[in-house]
Order: sequence, then C-alpha cells, then structure tokens
Amino acid sequence: MSDTTSDPKARLTHDQILDAGIDDWRKVLNRLRARFRTGDFATGVALVDRIGAAADEADHHPDVSLTYPEVIVTLSSHDVGGITSRDIDLARRISGFAAELGAEADTSGLTELEPGVDTTDGSRLSPFYAALLGGEESRGGIADPSAQVPGLWFQEPPGPDDERGADLPAQEFDQRWHFDVWVPHDEGERRLQAVLDAGGTLVSDAEAPSFWVVADADGNRSCICTPLERG
Repeated sequence: MSDTTSDPKARLTHDQILDAGIDDWRKVLNRLRARFRTGDFATGVALVDRIGAAADEADHHPDVSLTYPEVIVTLSSHDVGGITSRDIDLARRISGFAAELGAEADTSGLTELEPGVDTTDGSRLSPFYAALLGGEESRGGIADPSAQVPGLWFQEPPGPDDERGADLPAQEFDQRWHFDVWVPHDEGERRLQAVLDAGGTLVSDAEAPSFWVVADADGNRSCICTPLERG
C-alpha cells in the first residue's frame, strides 16, 4: 500500500481500496462490507467472537449482523466519514478468521438502501422524519446510529429544464420518493439486468456506471448506484 493509503486518518479512494486486494470485501456507499456464509449458528458465533476480540485490540469496531446462515460485517472510519487503512487492516484479519472457520465469503447481492425525498426544503421536513424513524437529523437528511432503519436524504426535485429530468415524462416530476440502491462496483450492471428481466424499464443511463435510473411498471423511479466515476 502507498504512503497515502497507510495513513490511518486518510480517506481511501475506490481505486485504492481495490488495490488493497481485499477480495472478500466491497465498497457499498461509504463503507466496506462482506458476507460470510457460515452455514450454522455456532460457526457464526465463533466468527463474531473473533471479530470482537480483534476489534477491541485495534480499538476499531465494525457493525456485525449475525443470522443462522451468515455473518455480515460493515467497516468504516466514522471520524473521517469514509474508509481508511484501519478498515483495510481489520478487514484482512476478519477474512483470515472466516477462512480458518471454513466460512465462505460471498459478495453477490451486497446492498445498501438509501431512500430519498424530493423537496425544496429538507430542513422543514427533517424534524418530522427524525421523530418518525427514531433517528437523528444530520446534514442533508436523517441518520439512525443504531442502524435499525436506512438513512434518509433530501434532494432538490428535477424539473423539465434540469438535465436530470431531460429524459423523463412530465408526469414523473410528481414523484416525491425514490430509492437509491447502492451496490458494489462489479454488481451494477448485473442488478440493472435483473431489474429489466423483472419487468422494469431503463429511464436513463446518462450517468452510468455511477448510477442508472430505472422505473417499475407504474413509472416509480429508483437509482442503482455504484462507487464508480465519483471523483
């Protein structure tokens, strides 16, 4: 790793994360995520125990989800709002624990859902949604520190003269809610094809591979988002 990526306070770019060679992990939104197929609960508990001990040793703690067949681990450096070498180092250790226990990494289907609301005044709506969702107001939206509900963000709605709405029928400017579905860099086109095979339509690929705008049979739009070409 370069000097930049070894700085524990430096946010890593997506290319730097790929260069780190942590094949079990993918960047999803602003976090690293991995899924380990344990096959049974006892193996999952053993993996979580090892993750916990390593996290305490490093003083760097991931979010861990344990269910009967799998363990999902999410890493980020909250103090810098992104991914750092601390996350890369812990990710490598966790992958080693999983391999020792026979838990297979599976990057397929890794996803993070981020609902968005089109509004010209997010600050006016923010207190309501913080109360409704049990979260906290944050810059541009709502966050839930306990991760029980996905983050919510507000954006200015596109209009007929906005380049974001150039390819959209006029009636679609009435939509207020949409889903941003974040997937890894190598999942975007597969997810798009699955949506199209399921009866969805492609509204716009003008910003691909950063994101594709898709719609269901009733015209409700969502975005399939990846970390690619985001500067």
